[in-house]
Amino acid sequence: MQLSRMAVQPIIDRALREDIGSGDVTTLLTVPAEAEATAEIVAKKRGVISGLPVAGWIFQTLDPQVECESLVEEGSAVAPLQTDEGLRGVLVARLRGKARALLTGERAALNFLQRMSGIATITSRFVALAEKAASNAGVKPPRILDTRKTTPGMRLLEKYSVRVGGGCNHRSGLYDAVLIKDNHIVAAGGIGEALTRARGRVSSMMKIEIEVKDLNELDEALATGADVIMLDNMSVEEIRQAATRVAGRTKLEVSGGVNEGTIAELATTGVDYISVGALTHSAPSVDISMNLRMVDG
Repeated sequence: MQLSRMAVQPIIDRALREDIGSGDVTTLLTVPAEAEATAEIVAKKRGVISGLPVAGWIFQTLDPQVECESLVEEGSAVAPLQTDEGLRGVLVARLRGKARALLTGERAALNFLQRMSGIATITSRFVALAEKAASNAGVKPPRILDTRKTTPGMRLLEKYSVRVGGGCNHRSGLYDAVLIKDNHIVAAGGIGEALTRARGRVSSMMKIEIEVKDLNELDEALATGADVIMLDNMSVEEIRQAATRVAGRTKLEVSGGVNEGTIAELATTGVDYISVGALTHSAPSVDISMNLRMVDG
């Protein structure tokens, strides 16, 4: 689950350029250049934390001398504590450095943390629901996959957060796997023709997946030798029949109409993968804030 700062830095640079522009005028006008401060980053709602390294790199991009201490591990589930004074958020990181750097980087850092933690949180829910249902049914739990329905420019971080939440990544982009979808089938002239063309040209190391919409297309894909067959928007009963017909001869993926209300039943059908676009396109952000204190002297 490691992130490379070299890979993430261009994303950070774009975010800071977008937010700062020609300069953080409010901070420059009101905060002395040499003023020192500490800051606490606090999760105010229940969630799974993702993005702490990214937040630290943002502050250190603005000032390499900023000290960043993560107080929970990536992937930690946190929840506010009930006290006599009310709910108290969970401290997830502590910072120290020039006040200007902390204030200027605050919004960008929180945007990444909130978005990434939201994705990790919803992923962990889908994984837990699928594992519980599969266990109760006595079948192997399917892997929960993301899709390419990601925020432009954020795919690296969003797919990382899916892994933090316990899910798995589907292909990274159009370049690293063959996925023949309905429009490819139309353009190629049919399932058999599309698979034959792909099989004759692709490396033996690259998997070929094809999308089917009914059991007849499933049979055609099986006969032509797909490595993975995606059952797109099929009913639960059709999915069960598909798993019985395939009987382990190839991998099966379910796609379409997957949500927190349907994931449990789908997880009992015996398929290998369930892809969920909502992990990235509909994840609500986790409420995370930063509290700053000035250092005397």
